[in-house]
Amino acid sequence: MGISAVSFTLDPDGTGTLQARIQQMIAQAILSGRLRRGDRLPSTRRMATHLGVSRITVTLAYNELLANDYLTSKDRSGYFVSANAPEPPAFPAARPPREDAVDWTRALGQRFSGGAAPRKRPDWARFRFPFIYGQADPSLFDHANWRLCAMKALGAKDFPALAHDLYDQDDPPLVEFLARHTLPRRGIEARPEEILITLGAQNALWLTAQVLLTQRRRAAIETPCYHALRDILTQSRCHISPVPVDADGLPPDAVPEGTHVIFTTPSHQCPTSATMPLERRQALLESARALDALIVEDDYEFEMAFLQTPLPALKSLDTDGRVIYVGSFSKPLFPGLRLGYLVGPQPFIREARALRASVLRHPPGLVQRSTAYFLGLGHYDAMIRRMGRVLAERRTVMEEAVAEHGLEIAGRGAFGGSSFWMRAPRGTDTAALARKLEREEVLIEPGAPFFATPQAPGEFYRLAWSSIPAERIPEGVARLARALG
Repeated sequence: MGISAVSFTLDPDGTGTLQARIQQMIAQAILSGRLRRGDRLPSTRRMATHLGVSRITVTLAYNELLANDYLTSKDRSGYFVSANAPEPPAFPAARPPREDAVDWTRALGQRFSGGAAPRKRPDWARFRFPFIYGQADPSLFDHANWRLCAMKALGAKDFPALAHDLYDQDDPPLVEFLARHTLPRRGIEARPEEILITLGAQNALWLTAQVLLTQRRRAAIETPCYHALRDILTQSRCHISPVPVDADGLPPDAVPEGTHVIFTTPSHQCPTSATMPLERRQALLESARALDALIVEDDYEFEMAFLQTPLPALKSLDTDGRVIYVGSFSKPLFPGLRLGYLVGPQPFIREARALRASVLRHPPGLVQRSTAYFLGLGHYDAMIRRMGRVLAERRTVMEEAVAEHGLEIAGRGAFGGSSFWMRAPRGTDTAALARKLEREEVLIEPGAPFFATPQAPGEFYRLAWSSIPAERIPEGVARLARALG
């Protein structure tokens, strides 16, 4: 049976070359069952005319599908879906919903859902004024060089690093770059056996909590705080002591007696962006020594110090070996990368490595090797410098717009960062405000989910500029101010 060219449509939001998009379009038609084995495709001329592309582009796409056995060709007859093409899955006939015989309220041994993490919109990019934190701005990412590094990692020379099961080990070039370049910039010296690659900072925090905490141990946590960390600690069933932060971050003298592990974000406190001064960092180390406690330092956004040189990492000041350091490449590169790292004493890393191996072995070799090339060839540093200039401009525009409309900034990073911690007039429910602003094409982050205390204040919210062009910021802030007024 022949298929008309008009039944094919290229995805207007698709990525990649035209040839790749045409291949994907036809492959999806086969995988979905729209095209069956033996069906005849439109001629290259008709498909090219319909799609508005050159005939050679369609021919190359067809030939690639031919090489992958999705298509077959017959002399003077054209292209057909191959007899070896994948068959669409067979779905069972629809049946009415049934009630399980299992009582899941009793069958579940542990519950991990139901945390207070904020709602994240997957369609944030369709909003004109997305003042949200943590999403990648495609205009700032060096896609061309990342693609080259990924292709280099896919080469025959690097294939063993991708194909072999590394068991509990990591990609040596990536670990070496961290030890020789990344960590020394933060004043940290570490041997390879003191470094563990993780699936982002959140995974690093989970591994740390699992290794260090039990139901009988106590963790001190900042409030407001990184909501995912709060949920991780809640699930660990340890005792949690929320410590309110001030303009300089976590106050060391507020950490209670009996604390075993202190979690802190000294570079840019999450979410207030407060930076812990050097004197307080020294005081926190003294407090930890007096308590015989460990410190987990999440070096959050240290790369975004575009206003002045960042302070040394807390771990670089540690002479006792009681600081465990958490870093991430996901934030400065792109969140979907899911790549971070842990640095700590060898006995701790040994246990974290064993736990990671029992759950996921190791992060994918291709991701590790691609990142190693991106770092080692200098693309990462060049991109961070460009991002710093753009984010500095956006911050200035944001400050001016906020001041113009009389909005209150409750916390801002002294060294840079990518967001302001804001306070609305007392009594404002910023969760309701966020829902109202969505109708105005504006996205903000309500602040209540960031607090580690039951009675979370409702008037705080976060405004980020990492995902919005500078020219849109003033109008977005104006709409926010009108909604508050």
